[in-house]
Amino acid sequence: MPGTGEAGRGNAPDASGTGGTGTGRPGRTGRTGVWLIGARGSVATTVIAGCAALVAGLHEPAGMVTESAAFADVPLPPLESLVFGGHDITSCPLPKRAEQLAAGGVLPHGLPRSVQTELAAADAEIRPGGPGPGDTRDDETLIASFAADLRTFRSTHALDRVVVINVASTEAAPGAGDSAGHGLAAERVPGERLAADRLPASSRYALAALRAGCAYVNFTPSTGLHHPLLQDMARCSGLPYAGRDGKTGQTLLRSVLAPMMAQRALTVRAWSGTNLLGGGDGAALADPAAAAAKNAGKAAVLRDTLGELPPGDLHIDNVPALGDWKTAWDHIAVDGFLGSRVILQTIWQGCDSALAAPLVLDLARLVAAAHAAGLSGPLPELGFYFKDPDGGPAALADQYTALTTTFATRLREAHA
Repeated sequence: MPGTGEAGRGNAPDASGTGGTGTGRPGRTGRTGVWLIGARGSVATTVIAGCAALVAGLHEPAGMVTESAAFADVPLPPLESLVFGGHDITSCPLPKRAEQLAAGGVLPHGLPRSVQTELAAADAEIRPGGPGPGDTRDDETLIASFAADLRTFRSTHALDRVVVINVASTEAAPGAGDSAGHGLAAERVPGERLAADRLPASSRYALAALRAGCAYVNFTPSTGLHHPLLQDMARCSGLPYAGRDGKTGQTLLRSVLAPMMAQRALTVRAWSGTNLLGGGDGAALADPAAAAAKNAGKAAVLRDTLGELPPGDLHIDNVPALGDWKTAWDHIAVDGFLGSRVILQTIWQGCDSALAAPLVLDLARLVAAAHAAGLSGPLPELGFYFKDPDGGPAALADQYTALTTTFATRLREAHA
């Protein structure tokens, strides 16, 4: 069952190597670990509960590209083979967190009780992150501890491989409020900053993944493997990695609309936007430095597609009453034929955790398959999922082609 790696609901792969009763896709016998940084947060809880619900046949896999026809013959790890664990500095158990999300309308009513066993099993695999308030451990001690947690997780559950995915709160942008450029906010400790000679929290977890031989995905705009001290290590590690900053809502729409304007030879004169959100993301992004890190990826999509960033600001406002729901609004001014002005306004409303969860499950399976296929280094073909990917095209349609054609072919050929 998801989150345990033990016998249970559809968990045991069959002798044919297809992964048992789940998707029926071609794949390897064995299990894949999914280690979530920020494992008790809204996104991680939705990922774990959602995977259990899909394996049990309680819901359809809406939003999962890996469950579409494009990947029908690609050797991906079955959903029932995924084993969940992670790091977090909070102590709220996953079953209780899931009940909170259900009360807020994020998870379906009754789902937490239906998958309580899977949630409890995953919760038992969550280890203390850090540093929290008063934690005096230095970087090397923290990284060694995190890497040891990953090795223990892999050996305890006899996992073929582990993919580490960062879904923790956004850190401040590098250099914000720190002349050395290293003083980023510690994970989920508002107001606390690290010394200038320390790695950001996301980079410590990323380095631990490399040391433990784990593939890595950065679903946040935080530094992670993009830290200058880690980039060469990542390239030489022989491991696949992808990121950064999951493209779930407003930027997803921007990556469709901006190419449309460019392809129709329309000049964008201004592009402004506002995000209203609550929950943990709203609280984290109330920090201007963290908001700047988030906005950088949103701006990059427009700049890369249009050739330059149009005038206009993007605001992120914390509205606690919204909880885990958000509203994103864009106002786009375009010059049309003979100088006629065209105005386009869009509104995107949804639950960020529910938008992110299927993407996280996709990425866990795709990066695990890349690791099994012997691929290493950045995976630009996964740019479809990110605001700030490691190369590849900027337009969503081109990114989709790279994912479902180029990348899918690489995986098929590697396993042929």
